[in-house]
Amino acid sequence: FAVQIAKYKRQEVTGVCSTRNLDMVRSIGADHVIDYTKEDFTKTDQRYDLIFDLVGNHSFSERRRILNPNGICVMAGVGGAGWHDDMGMRLVGELSAYVASRFVNEKFITYIATLNKADLTILGDLMQAGKVTPVIDRTYKLNETRDALRYLETGHARGKVVITVE
Repeated sequence: FAVQIAKYKRQEVTGVCSTRNLDMVRSIGADHVIDYTKEDFTKTDQRYDLIFDLVGNHSFSERRRILNPNGICVMAGVGGAGWHDDMGMRLVGELSAYVASRFVNEKFITYIATLNKADLTILGDLMQAGKVTPVIDRTYKLNETRDALRYLETGHARGKVVITVE
């Protein structure tokens, strides 16, 4: 919901995705989209106030270079397929970014989602008002949960993966 919430808050949003997801990312409100299969967004002259990094496949210095002074990089998520294979290296990288951010103007924050009633109420209100709409990629039955998890591990989910309980 990050793009939709940012747009609700009247922010300019750039989405980074693969070619097959360009239209979907535009449809949920991104003002600009960058196809990472054709362009490395960390190699452009564009600077950002906030980076919400769900993949973590760029180095501290690459992310820092595209942040405005006093910008914030929020690192959330652990990546797609094979994320668990290099989890130790990823954690070392994120810890290094956190420590290094103590000595630069930009801030690097690792975010781990937690559920709380207040946030869920706000999200529910935004959904009811039509301000955010879930993008549902696939739906699985409860007894297909293992298949759903395998699909998520591919790193190619294009939205929410829903488990139905009947």
